[in-house]
Amino acid sequence: MGNPIAHFEIIGKDKEALSDFYSSIFEWKIDPIMEEYSLVDPGSGIGGGIGGMNEGRRHVTFYVSVDDVVTKLAEIESKGGKIAFGPHPIPAGGFFAGFEDPEGHLIGLMQGPPEK
Repeated sequence: MGNPIAHFEIIGKDKEALSDFYSSIFEWKIDPIMEEYSLVDPGSGIGGGIGGMNEGRRHVTFYVSVDDVVTKLAEIESKGGKIAFGPHPIPAGGFFAGFEDPEGHLIGLMQGPPEK
């Protein structure tokens, strides 16, 4: 079985404007967790995030769930991909990272917290 998509992300210049737009047109519940990032609960389907990066890279992407972010990034590099960011810890546990595929598309990886 393949790795499932676990999270989506919409990053732009103005987090508040994006949050207002998406919550009004899709009725998504959007909860700020940091100054420039909010979690999205669409009610069903996969959850996501909306953030503001000012002059940073604006993008829409998805995150794939993997068992080990570091191992998967090494595999991605060996097959022509490029690490874009991370791995970074997730406050609730686990890690996230991003890579560019051979054509430059930004894709994310998520590793959940260790099972107890």
